[in-house]
Amino acid sequence: MFKVKDYMTKDVICTEKDATISEVLEIMKEHKIHRLPVVENQKLIGLITEGMIATSHSAATSLSIYELNYLLSKTTVNTVMIKNVISMNEDELMESCAETMRTHDIGCVPIVDNENNVVGIVTQNDVFGCFLSVLGWKDKGVRITIAVKDEMGAIGKLSDIFVEQKVNISHIGVYSFKDGVANMVVRCDAQDPNALKQALEAKGYQVLEIYEN
Repeated sequence: MFKVKDYMTKDVICTEKDATISEVLEIMKEHKIHRLPVVENQKLIGLITEGMIATSHSAATSLSIYELNYLLSKTTVNTVMIKNVISMNEDELMESCAETMRTHDIGCVPIVDNENNVVGIVTQNDVFGCFLSVLGWKDKGVRITIAVKDEMGAIGKLSDIFVEQKVNISHIGVYSFKDGVANMVVRCDAQDPNALKQALEAKGYQVLEIYEN
């Protein structure tokens, strides 16, 4: 299973509710980040992002640089942050985290332990990283897409052909499913992809695509 704690960004940088916006912007700039969980005694109480700061001070465009800097130095995180922040437990699944982000149209989710202590954060980049890991994108090899009927023992029958060809399977994914047929993507170490294709087709499988990297 792909759990949040395995893909989240750890050692997350946080801020406190009494910090000023100037301080928060300096932290963001220094660490090249765009959002900060807000904590009190290490417990999650909110979230602040660059977008929230920009929105909250959108009416201050007529101010001089000096006036704007003064305003930012006096405004505290507590007045800008989201207080009812959506968070997830570190033991939840990445699929659930990704669905939560998509449903609520948010770019990150603070991650907490069972005591509500902030232990990490999941951003869109972390979700992308999980997706690429599931498909084994960084691994050298062959990616072959096969039309496979949804029937008992389908995976076993398919894997037998790979064993006969002395090809090791490293990753399996399903992209689409229609009329009882799934488009299955198999990443493997085939030295001769064409021989594998011929063996699959000889057993009645339709090979849709072969990609080598």
